[in-house]
Amino acid sequence: MDDFNKLIDRRSMLVGTGAAVGAAAATSLPFGEAFAANFPARNIQVAIPTRAGGGADRLFRATSGVWKKYINTNFEPSFFPGAAGRVGYEKYMGLAGADGHSLLFGNAGPEVLNWVVKPPSFNLSDLVYFAMVDQDPGTIFVDRNSKFKTIDDIVAEGKKRTLNVGVSRLAHPATLGALALAKHTGAKFNAIPLSGGRNTIAGVTTGEMDFGALPSGSVVSRKNLKIVLMLGHNNPIPGRSDNAPVINDKFGMNLPPMIAGARAYAIKKSAIDNHPDQFKILVETIQKVFPDPDFIAAYKKTKAPLEYVGYRGPDEAAEFVKNTMAVGRDFKQFLTGKKS
Repeated sequence: MDDFNKLIDRRSMLVGTGAAVGAAAATSLPFGEAFAANFPARNIQVAIPTRAGGGADRLFRATSGVWKKYINTNFEPSFFPGAAGRVGYEKYMGLAGADGHSLLFGNAGPEVLNWVVKPPSFNLSDLVYFAMVDQDPGTIFVDRNSKFKTIDDIVAEGKKRTLNVGVSRLAHPATLGALALAKHTGAKFNAIPLSGGRNTIAGVTTGEMDFGALPSGSVVSRKNLKIVLMLGHNNPIPGRSDNAPVINDKFGMNLPPMIAGARAYAIKKSAIDNHPDQFKILVETIQKVFPDPDFIAAYKKTKAPLEYVGYRGPDEAAEFVKNTMAVGRDFKQFLTGKKS
């Protein structure tokens, strides 16, 4: 409730005082320059559509802890777990102010698939991802004691019988990658949601699942697991993944990269339209974070491979969202568990 009230109070302050401050400044400076000169005027509020302490939280703190050096303010997170991210997005879009002091930080890959399953209350074009922080490709993996040693073994067996693939949830890029492979090869895979990465790994380890599909970052550090296929356009960690092949190269497919970990900052489009100079400052300063040694050290503490990290701007983010949702629509009946 405190987080909810914080966003409402922030919005009220913008409505009640923002216009007056802007009008006074505009008497001596052009409108855009006035707001840019005073930006940021306070701490930046960030809605995070998941629980505190998770992967998004860790990466938010790694980036914002360095970003504040370049933008000269602090970042205040509010956590809104629930409904696979839907709760956080709905609250942000409904309550956050339409300027550069209100942002969202989420995992764009799985979270945009929410809108394939069920459209949101807001217009999707009103939310803009402007800074992707990392790209962790989805993978297909097995336990090292499994009879399946390669992806060819899995596909061959899947043509004989239906294989159970453990996934963290149905509406997820890694799940889409497994389903797309089955469709392309004629194998039969039954995706079973196991409520999170740990449970998915446990299902594969015990043999209850024939194999699993998760972000590579969830798998690569576990010595008992073997990645047999990368679901991106490349393998960023060949030495730590048994040189796993890439889905398009291996099977002659043209699948968009199924990036299962795609943490990104987003903002209301109205904030960009109303305050383009503030948005410019956000974009210019976030880019300074990635080469900063302090950020590299902070990112390493998350234990995710450094090869995943790197700035990708609004155009790349928009292309990623479009492609992910397009594949999601192709497999919508499997993401909901119901036939459309």
